[in-house]
Order: sequence, then structure tokens, then C-alpha cells
Amino acid sequence: MVSWELPVSLFEDDAKPDLWQFENLAARRGFRAVAGVDEAGRGPLAGPVVAAAVLLPVDADLRGVDDSKKLSASAREELFALIAERALAVGVGIADHCVIDRINILQATLAAMREAVTKLILPADYLLVDGISKVPVNIPQKAIKKGDSASVSIAAASIVAKVTRDRMMVEYDRQYPGYGFAGHKGYGSAAHLAAIALLGPSPIHRLTFRGVREHVREGA
Repeated sequence: MVSWELPVSLFEDDAKPDLWQFENLAARRGFRAVAGVDEAGRGPLAGPVVAAAVLLPVDADLRGVDDSKKLSASAREELFALIAERALAVGVGIADHCVIDRINILQATLAAMREAVTKLILPADYLLVDGISKVPVNIPQKAIKKGDSASVSIAAASIVAKVTRDRMMVEYDRQYPGYGFAGHKGYGSAAHLAAIALLGPSPIHRLTFRGVREHVREGA
């Protein structure tokens, strides 16, 4: 595996990083297809974890792209469309609640990331991955803590993953009314926990997660 680091001074608390720094450094190292990878949905009590991989052209104008958690829902939707228009390739991977319960959330997240990378129509030769875990693929890569605030490619992937998952949860709200999925998107809000206690887990709840498993009936 190739490994390299950027100077710590680039990421001091009072300095806003250049979101192209990691991509530009990879290009100087000879890589020509650098993809950002991120996920949405590790923490919720229901629904899938969704990962995205985004491969951007070096001259992409993506002003406004940032960590999806810092953006409003309407801004994410607008930027989702912009990313879809200007990216060289976008891949999405999904691990549903059954996979999460079977192999745990970390392994399900990595499986979704691997699927997202393999779905890129233009193969990546280097990955920038949000977090501390690398994707289980035979591609050189770098895991970056808080990468969605440090890399434009990872930020773009975070937006694609978040918007894709949010749309899925809105649809699940129609299928399983009463839980409020369209509002909390499966996260453990007080209203969501109360709904689980009242109605029991829905078919998309993660039965191994605290807040859900206490309400699983024997034989379910």
C-alpha cells in the first residue's frame, strides 16, 4: 500500500483546509483516478447503511460542496444534482438491516463501501476514505479522519450517500407509517424510541441495536 501524509499545519483549527489538497497530492504522486468514499447511516436504529464513491475531474467547479452534515437538506439536494452532472463516475453501495444484523455495522459499512467502489464505471486507481478504516479492495488508499471536511471527493461522496439514504427512508416512511422515518431517518430520537416501544420493531429495524433489541418478541 502507498502511504503519505500532508503537513499537520494544513489542518490547524484556525485554518480552513484546501479541499483539493489530498487530490492534488495524489496527482503529484502519479495517480490519475482518485475517488472519495464515504457513508451515511452507521448510527440509525433502522434502514440501511449507504456508501458512495465519487471520482471527480481535476477541474471540477464544485463550490459549496462540504461535509453533508454541515449542509441543509435543500443544499444537499442541489449539490447532489451538481455532483451527478460533473463527476466522472459515481458508485453507490447499500448494506441493508439484515446484513447489518448479521455481520455488524462496521463490516456492513465496509461491504457497502466496497460495492460503491466496484460500481464506478471508470475504475479508481487511488481512494480517499473517510474515517479510520480502509475499504477491502486491492486499490491503494488513504483513510482520513474527518475526511468529509478535508477532501472535496470525500465531501461529494458524503452528499451522495446522505441524499440517497434520506430518499430511501422517506419511501420507507410510506411503507411503514407510524415510526416517523421521513423525519428522523431512522436515528434514535425520543419520538422514534417511543414508536418502537408502542408498535414494536418494523421490518427494517436493526434488531441487534440497543433501543430495538429490547422490544424484539421471542420467536420473531
